[in-house]
Amino acid sequence: MPKRIFDLLLLLLAAPVWVPVLLGVAVLVRLKLGSPIFFRQRRPGRHGVIFEMVKFRTMTDARDADGQLLPDAVRLTPFGRFLRSSSLDELPELWNVLKGEMSLVGPRPLLVQYLERYSPRQARRHEVAPGITGLAQVNGRNALSWEEKFEWDVRYVETCSLALDVKILFLTVKAVLWRTGISAAGEATMPEFKGSSPPRAELAPQRGG
Repeated sequence: MPKRIFDLLLLLLAAPVWVPVLLGVAVLVRLKLGSPIFFRQRRPGRHGVIFEMVKFRTMTDARDADGQLLPDAVRLTPFGRFLRSSSLDELPELWNVLKGEMSLVGPRPLLVQYLERYSPRQARRHEVAPGITGLAQVNGRNALSWEEKFEWDVRYVETCSLALDVKILFLTVKAVLWRTGISAAGEATMPEFKGSSPPRAELAPQRGG
């Protein structure tokens, strides 16, 4: 069964569960955080094609005296932290799956500015459609370093199959229930990815004999 058909079939079968939950969370976000309900951001998809990813908003728009947004950790409310820890903030991404911009399983779509910072191997994560969950999310999530995350992403690209997708979806339910790896130490989620350092052997010039 093609991956796209698998995604659509699973969404259809699970609609009686996720549609009411999505609507209920939308109401709560509106009551607790106001509008807009959704957080929209341009992200790179398969082959680096840019699309607009949709999530539930989890932070306020609090700003400093100069009008600059306060750090994420300050603007993240207890309710928003609950949405993130339970992954309920990701539910609107099902719309991106329906549109074919994302898949249920695949490497997470990250920031556009990261595209030029990947090593050639790390860039392979864009050979498949991005996902709501993936190997990195069930093997440590945000407790992993960026390099570890990207290695899991590339491993998925190299071994992806429907059987693996089913396994990841089951492991995702377990990870969400246990709320593991929600954020990196001292961060609301993860620090900015600024590129990977080359292996130490590549840092020193080669000396002739």
